[in-house]
Amino acid sequence: MRAVVASGTGGPEVLSVGEVPDVEPGPGEVLLTVAATAVNRADTLQRQGFYPPPPGASEVIGLECSGTVAALGPNVEGWQVGDQACALLAGGGYAEQVVVPAGQLMPVPAGIDLVTAAALPEVACTVWSNVFMVAGLKPGDSFLVHGGAGGIGTFAIQLASQLGARVFTTAGTAEKAALCTSLGADVAINYRDQDFVAVVKDETAGRGVDVILDNMGAKYLGRNVDALATEGRLVVIGMQGGTRGELDLGKLLAKRGAVVATSLRTRPAPDKAAICAAVVEHVWPLVADGLVRPIVHETMPLTEVAAAHRLMGEGGHTGKIVLAL
Repeated sequence: MRAVVASGTGGPEVLSVGEVPDVEPGPGEVLLTVAATAVNRADTLQRQGFYPPPPGASEVIGLECSGTVAALGPNVEGWQVGDQACALLAGGGYAEQVVVPAGQLMPVPAGIDLVTAAALPEVACTVWSNVFMVAGLKPGDSFLVHGGAGGIGTFAIQLASQLGARVFTTAGTAEKAALCTSLGADVAINYRDQDFVAVVKDETAGRGVDVILDNMGAKYLGRNVDALATEGRLVVIGMQGGTRGELDLGKLLAKRGAVVATSLRTRPAPDKAAICAAVVEHVWPLVADGLVRPIVHETMPLTEVAAAHRLMGEGGHTGKIVLAL
């Protein structure tokens, strides 16, 4: 089958479409013929050699996809050949076919076309599992998400807003801040000329926010703690700003705060299945009603994978970049 192959580690130019062995589903697995996949920052790290797939996962890049069920392995219930679905993957999405544990397969929400559905699994599962399952965001809470114009950010803003939170976000341009506001952000902060800690404190009368979803890591660690309210929860899901930072435990203790670092890709299959089931139950109805929608910057053919990774690296996009087969 056709799939994206890498000539080595490095820049986007190492990626091209080639031939790889066909895959077959094992017990509890489904074979999906891929309609589209989407580019995630983790994919660019894997391309550079910094984020290898977990043991047993496909070496082909790709953490999510949409497509049509082509075959069922033994002991699979609830799916039939010909069903349309989208899937959360540990790898393998940049290919014509991929094997998926049945628990990580989700129906395409009503009103979403099959290609666009490829932009949903990673963001929906990341936001729901971290913001709601881990951090326990509730109606009436305040929430800050960094990088609000990206794939995770655009989804987090909409979901948190629809579920009753007051939403703060950071963005790098006035245009991106305006997009965040249009999606439901109550306060959009341009991090290039505003201090997000000062804005949060001013907007909350010094209280801070209850939950922060952070993709920056070390660079924002101390300032995120400063922005937390008493008993606030900081969830770190990325390290774009580095892996090592200083943490003032005195401040964290005084706030009775929590700092949690999580990774979705390396979680055991039963955990991922539980997350997918929760997303279908709690998030898909909002997507079907048009209250939360995937934001797609551009859809490109799989053969343009290098250009798609280049676009991701330049950072000017908003929402998701989709690769269609």
